[in-house]
Amino acid sequence: MLREIYIRPIGLYSAPRDETVAEVWGGMRLAGGWLDFAGVEVIERNGAAIERRIAGLGAFFERDWGRRSLNAGDMFDALCQPRARIAGMAVDRPRIMGIVNVTPDSFSDGALFRDAAEAAAHGVTLVADGADIVDVGGESTRPGSQPISVAEEIDRVVPVIELLSNSVDALISVDTRKPEVMRAAVEAGADIINDVSALGYDPASIETAAELGVPVVLMHAQGDPRTMQDDPLYDDVQLDVFDFLEARIDACQRAGITKERLIVDPGIGFGKTLAHNLELMSGLSLLHGLGVSVLVGASRKRFIGTLSGIDDARQRVHGSVGAALQAVSQGAQIVRVHDVAATRQALSVWQAAMLGAAPE
Repeated sequence: MLREIYIRPIGLYSAPRDETVAEVWGGMRLAGGWLDFAGVEVIERNGAAIERRIAGLGAFFERDWGRRSLNAGDMFDALCQPRARIAGMAVDRPRIMGIVNVTPDSFSDGALFRDAAEAAAHGVTLVADGADIVDVGGESTRPGSQPISVAEEIDRVVPVIELLSNSVDALISVDTRKPEVMRAAVEAGADIINDVSALGYDPASIETAAELGVPVVLMHAQGDPRTMQDDPLYDDVQLDVFDFLEARIDACQRAGITKERLIVDPGIGFGKTLAHNLELMSGLSLLHGLGVSVLVGASRKRFIGTLSGIDDARQRVHGSVGAALQAVSQGAQIVRVHDVAATRQALSVWQAAMLGAAPE
């Protein structure tokens, strides 16, 4: 049954960490993180009809929206529930996932490394720059890309993961949609599976992920990378992406993957127009109602080039940092970026300014 009522936290602000003071302020802590929210947007969908209302928390509770839908009360509870650690890593502050693409054709950094040693060395540099996670990918999923064989993908990512697992204290994730690659990567030392198909590309993926027992990033994508940008359509992109991710979380739980192991990603740029991407970025806080950590990967993507007039993806650093700041200002726990040092510097200043003191 499709959800009828959605609750998006709004009025997000950096509140004092003292809970007694926070109570006086009247806000509620968002996902156990660094922000409180002072109100909500209540969204009701009845078929094609969508109605949105803004309510302060007092008005929300007076109307008792939770009684109007079987799901609304649970969704509000999920907004306030602290998020589970990810492979031992707390997500009570923004975390950075640095990108290592071992591919000849990725849109921004394809063919950057000649061998596994160079790719691993780049990963070490990303950690030194402030990355909490290093994401290793061996198959490009840019618009129009073609799939590669399992063997070729394993040959690309496993040596890099093996080298990194012996070189860095940061977590390592593998960016793949193939169950055989997932297994080989975890055996080589990967801590997280990052799947652009939300474990839907191969029927064996969900069972494999359940067996491997590591955290999984479920990303939304409309269509296959080869055709996803041809003509993406949504009834309401925010709600449709939410519904898809909620369904994938349910499927994972039925397969034995606990909710504590799941992370969601709205899939910026994957089967979305400029307007779709901007709607998702502006309404990211809606995804906290899923009750899991949120990852946003907007780094160097085409919509940044469209907005800034920058064709060269490698020159979209400033726009990418802006997108990362928008994501964490909506409570996203992880940002996936190419430019770790610039992002870490911006986040440090942003957090200090929001809190009125240097982060601990």
